[in-house]
Amino acid sequence: MSERAVLHVKGRVLVGPRDEEVRDELWVIDGRISYDRPAGAGDVRTVEGWVLPGLVDAHCHVGLDRHGAVPAAVAERQALTDRDAGTLLIRDAGSPSDTRWVDDREDLPKIIRAGRHIARTRRYIRGYAWEVEPGDLVAYVAREARRGDGWVKLVGDWIDRDLGDLSACWPRGAVEAAIAEAHRLGARVTAHCFAEDALRDLVEAGIDCVEHATGLTADLIPLFASRGVAIVPTLVNIATFPGLAEAGESRFPRWSAHMRRLHARRYDTVRDAYDAGLPVFVGTDAGGTLPHGLAAAEVAELVTAGLPSVEALSAATWSARRWLGRPGLDEGAPADLVVYERDPRTDVRVLGAPSRVVLNGRVVG
Repeated sequence: MSERAVLHVKGRVLVGPRDEEVRDELWVIDGRISYDRPAGAGDVRTVEGWVLPGLVDAHCHVGLDRHGAVPAAVAERQALTDRDAGTLLIRDAGSPSDTRWVDDREDLPKIIRAGRHIARTRRYIRGYAWEVEPGDLVAYVAREARRGDGWVKLVGDWIDRDLGDLSACWPRGAVEAAIAEAHRLGARVTAHCFAEDALRDLVEAGIDCVEHATGLTADLIPLFASRGVAIVPTLVNIATFPGLAEAGESRFPRWSAHMRRLHARRYDTVRDAYDAGLPVFVGTDAGGTLPHGLAAAEVAELVTAGLPSVEALSAATWSARRWLGRPGLDEGAPADLVVYERDPRTDVRVLGAPSRVVLNGRVVG
């Protein structure tokens, strides 16, 4: 074997959340993880600390800002901001931008795309979504299922201006047919949902995940649990609800009051969902009105909501990667990892200050 450069990562390698899953070191050879010391190593660079799989942001929008699609240079800055904060795997939960070019960049996070949002006509943020009526929903779901990376994103509810409040966007039959078509094409389906009204129909129609899920109530949580439906609470985004409510008070007082109630019970909602066994994952909703690089803040919010620190950490690492079908710190896996100076299992605030970021085997931060 010819001599080659390798990366030696040592300290405490957190392969999983339990103590028995902690290793003392790993090696990075040709961009991949090995737990065997390589023969014929030449230039060896050593990195030391507490090691996690690259963080996951399961609700993030690369290529999107508050006005819609952004130029590639802006999308690149968004992706680099996430990367430098330790987020190396993104589920892009809806974007009008074509970001396939990111796949050719070994210095940018890996993206799992849900295609473009699919919304009811005039029932979502202008410039974000395909806006269609129920009769066209199946066709658009099929389109995005083929264009995405195994996910489709629906807008399940939004403000109805005539009603003056949040309400469901789709009739039951339309979502049943749309979700069935996505599953037939091998894609999972998620939906934006702030309120209560849309949730039962979506879950009983077979949806796989709900974003935000602030409308979860005591009678709905057992239904979610029985169907194994995941939630991505995006608590750093829900923190904006009071400001939104204040801005809309004069025009939509009923909606504003509803948004305040959803915000007030947000932590109880997430804790009750976790206690009932719902899979909970980290997502920030970055790229609309929020900045990128907020995964660490969202983990801290899950802890504030009542999740044990290790479970909140897993929601951004081990369990999140399993859910998305991507490897962690496994033998032969791409070396996407983050190094910290202290044990993040005991204090998740450590996640906000990575000492090293390694992507595809290269130290990039």
